[in-house]
Amino acid sequence: MKKIRAGEARRKVAFLDRDGVINLDRAYVHQWDEFEFVPGAVEAMKALYDAGYALVVVTNQSGIARGMYTEAEYQQLTGQMRQALHEAGVELAGVYHCPHHPKGAVPDLAHDCDCRKPAPGLITRALSELGLSASDAFMVGDKPSDIEAARAAGLARAFIVQSDNDESTGDLHGADAGFKDLKDCVAHLLSGASA
Repeated sequence: MKKIRAGEARRKVAFLDRDGVINLDRAYVHQWDEFEFVPGAVEAMKALYDAGYALVVVTNQSGIARGMYTEAEYQQLTGQMRQALHEAGVELAGVYHCPHHPKGAVPDLAHDCDCRKPAPGLITRALSELGLSASDAFMVGDKPSDIEAARAAGLARAFIVQSDNDESTGDLHGADAGFKDLKDCVAHLLSGASA
């Protein structure tokens, strides 16, 4: 993973969950023909990118540990997502995933780890590898585990959005604010309103 240039070390950072925030949560999405951006998500990411935010995706991918798809299939989909975003004028600073699950079917991946949200490992690793600061960062997720991971990593703020997953109840779960979707969240943040 390439570090942000020294002059950008204090760059603002937006951590984004993937399923339910960037794409519709269709349970274990691992092929491009299953992947559908949440309406307005690409535009929201472009607005953040244009406003000077480094965009970092942090995603639990237990389907790899469960044997539902392979690391290679995940990486191929990630490449296709990055390409679609690139074509829309959005560059991701990084994409970090956790392939583990304690009840996984793949022995090497069937264990507890420090990277599966709500653990903060994906976020802290990204901050370290990309030379970014937690005090200049926020998280947007759709599950309580996203908010817990952001808090555990010491991020300045955390926001929760509604999605089509079973855990999306409309409760804040300790988030600073809740929004309909990523587009609504970003519009609020970039308007200068305090959250």
